[in-house]
Amino acid sequence: MTRSYTIRTYGCQMNVHDSERMAGLLEAAGYAKAESDDADVVVFNTCAVRENADNRLYGNLGHLRPVKDARPGMQIAVGGCLAQKDRSEIVRRAPWVDVVFGTHNVHALPVLLERARHNEAAQVEIAESLEVFPSTLPARRESAYAGWVSISVGCNNTCTFCIVPSLRGTEKDRRPGDVLAEVSALAADGVLEVTLLGQNVNSYGVEFGDRGAFAKLLRACGDVEGLERVRFTSPHPRDFTSDVIAAMAETPNVCPQLHMPLQSGSDDVLRRMRRSYRSTRYLGIIDEVRASIPDAAISTDIIVGFPGETDADFEATLDVVRAARFANAFTFQYSPRPGTPAATLPDQVPKAVVQERYERLVTLQEEISWEANRAIEGRVVEVLVSTGEGRKDGATRRMSGRARDGRLVHFAPGPEGSGTIRPGDVVEVTVGYGAPHHLVADGPVLSHRRTRAGDVHETGTRTGGGATGLGLPAFGAPEPVAAAPACGTSA
Repeated sequence: MTRSYTIRTYGCQMNVHDSERMAGLLEAAGYAKAESDDADVVVFNTCAVRENADNRLYGNLGHLRPVKDARPGMQIAVGGCLAQKDRSEIVRRAPWVDVVFGTHNVHALPVLLERARHNEAAQVEIAESLEVFPSTLPARRESAYAGWVSISVGCNNTCTFCIVPSLRGTEKDRRPGDVLAEVSALAADGVLEVTLLGQNVNSYGVEFGDRGAFAKLLRACGDVEGLERVRFTSPHPRDFTSDVIAAMAETPNVCPQLHMPLQSGSDDVLRRMRRSYRSTRYLGIIDEVRASIPDAAISTDIIVGFPGETDADFEATLDVVRAARFANAFTFQYSPRPGTPAATLPDQVPKAVVQERYERLVTLQEEISWEANRAIEGRVVEVLVSTGEGRKDGATRRMSGRARDGRLVHFAPGPEGSGTIRPGDVVEVTVGYGAPHHLVADGPVLSHRRTRAGDVHETGTRTGGGATGLGLPAFGAPEPVAAAPACGTSA
């Protein structure tokens, strides 16, 4: 019988992308995606950046122990950043785990599962450097209309709060031709939107000696037939250059959206964070972007309560937030990450102080976001219809999607559109109400364009398949799986 699998993903977009590769590998090895959590193989793709990530993992593993005890043959695998960090500690704390693999050897997952079954012993395999670029692996894409495309992995920065470089390694860049081959294949399959992924997309090209490579890549994406939207994440202010801004402004399918991590508005804090820019430089980038792309929606990341942060430091952050007028901000309360330099810095800020500052920052940003969204009321926006983004859609019968600038839009399909507008289709609607975190359009749908992506979503097919060449994934419905051995060994 074919063995089933499910993957639970935590953390950043890079992990989401890696999980699509894990799914592609498992399906190429004869597994089938489980329709529920009742799977033969449960894979955890973990994050080590978010607070309490380890507690969450071990709590979930604890819940699965009695399930596994009752189901002989069930396997549990743990991968991702926390696996890269904790290694054999995972099996020590949760001896019922069968496989532990890291960020550098995702490709080994099916082999490790098979070896663990054969040897009836846990397999822990952590590579110290990237062995196979993830984008050369098969993929099972979750979305018919949007795709992640990795342009690099790893990071060459040394931010004192961040553990990513030690877990993902130094930056490794894909060749531009390989990236464009994957983007073109996605567009040929009907995908309308692509997000270029990297820990620091602006330093793309450093490995092969072309500092202008990222701007060139954006412009080249503008020539891909059928590709309507291009996004990217995440840039770093240190490496953000005018040629990238020009490429964004002059390439029609590059969306007017920018996520630019600030982390702190205090120059002293930025220095302790080893962020190689200062607030004046940061605001200069924002001003230049808005001069070239007036309607750009700019978002950011901010850490509150970094060690040594004073009241004056925090007020400097509020000043930058007021000046930058972010569309939205991902705000975090600092918490030490073992293995990072900041974890041992003196002057850790008391929790109560961090909480009070955090609440003030969130209140300010919500006021700014709400004002910006109210300014959009009455405008016509183009929405790529999506799925799973509107928590209240079941009650309101609205549908949801993203505008070109990345804002979430809830809209009423109306009686004529109900049942005919599908995720992956494109509509135009008039914004009637701007809330702090989304837009609402309850008026009539002004236009509706059915797309190939909508057709794919409607038929339930997904991209997937076998191994890829030059970073080019296989697409279309997976071929029927031949009768697999009962033990689930690879074909």
